[in-house]
Amino acid sequence: MSSAKPEFNHRYVSALCDSNRWDNFNVREGDIVITTSYKAGTTWMQGICAALVFQAPEPPVPQDELSPWLDANFGPVEEVLSQFGALTNRRYIKTHLPLDGIKFFDEIKYIFVGRDGKDVFMSMWNHWHNMIPEVIDEMNNAPGREGPPLAHAPDEIGPAIDEWLSRGTYDWENDGYPFWSHLHHAKTWWDYRHLPNILIVHFEDLLKDLDGEMRRISNYLDIPIDEEVWPTLVEGVTFGSMKSNAEKMAPGATAGMWKDTSNFFHKGTNKRWEGIFTDEQIAKYNEIALTECGPELARWLEFGGRID
Repeated sequence: MSSAKPEFNHRYVSALCDSNRWDNFNVREGDIVITTSYKAGTTWMQGICAALVFQAPEPPVPQDELSPWLDANFGPVEEVLSQFGALTNRRYIKTHLPLDGIKFFDEIKYIFVGRDGKDVFMSMWNHWHNMIPEVIDEMNNAPGREGPPLAHAPDEIGPAIDEWLSRGTYDWENDGYPFWSHLHHAKTWWDYRHLPNILIVHFEDLLKDLDGEMRRISNYLDIPIDEEVWPTLVEGVTFGSMKSNAEKMAPGATAGMWKDTSNFFHKGTNKRWEGIFTDEQIAKYNEIALTECGPELARWLEFGGRID
């Protein structure tokens, strides 16, 4: 656990994202930043923050209009920054950047969501296959593109798991291809979990006790709990509710990114890797998780457990 303040050490840039898009972000007191590597509960946490900020079971407009992914090369950064600047509500912002690739603000409340890497891969596999191929081509062929392209989803899952376990997208990563390292991302945030403006949440704990975790998040964000409306807020962010309202809740829903928008909310369950990952792949994942994260974080990513 580091005693110093987090520092920007790496620029993460690819066809999909660019950490430099944060350079001109104007922070506001009370801003909320939601961070995961990918497929670890980002959209779920956006839904939870929307429920808490608006005190309503769903946001007033699609999440794309309230909480775009600033790092993503989906549109001119000036337009996204202008969109954020025009918001009058308390803002909650999505990022997939590790803490060594994003400017750290004392004024922001950060929420990091972790998940077992094997579950992350299975969710990412569905996500990858749900992307419209022409959208991937547009990002890869964008004028002035920097960094590696995003590969199209392959047909065979076994070799894709092997590559995800053994190949990094960036020079300082050893795994995570074709996106970025789930384990490195987790380690960068975990090392600063003692800071008062970083909250650590686990996907498994949200599954087991959504009410309790939402209360913890509401308390962290200094949002009073109104017990009269509270049950509707919890119900509004269950998996079934968000899937049925995918056109409003799914990222990219208004931009036509997905073959099936509702399938963005695929299963919302864990352990789907059982019977898919071979014994050798499970052993390899456990080995690199221990090496990259150390025993405490590797165990927490696998099983969860409240971090106070």
